[in-house]
Amino acid sequence: MKYLILLTVLLGLSTPLEAVTTRMFKVLDTCARYRLKEKTALVAIKDLKLKYEGKDEIEAELFIKLYCSVFTPNENVDF
Repeated sequence: MKYLILLTVLLGLSTPLEAVTTRMFKVLDTCARYRLKEKTALVAIKDLKLKYEGKDEIEAELFIKLYCSVFTPNENVDF
């Protein structure tokens, strides 16, 4: 009986961990697609569900570049 309770608790705790890795993958995928010009800055912001009030494309590009730069392992990568 103790093993059943322990197993249930471990399964309950592991579910949020999977959600975090899924979200991280989506962020990295969206940033990569933006960098490859498959998505525009405004579409990438919308896909990442970021709060962005501006409508200007140039300002949106600066915003998404700054956001995606946090997720790149190499600081010298230019979007």
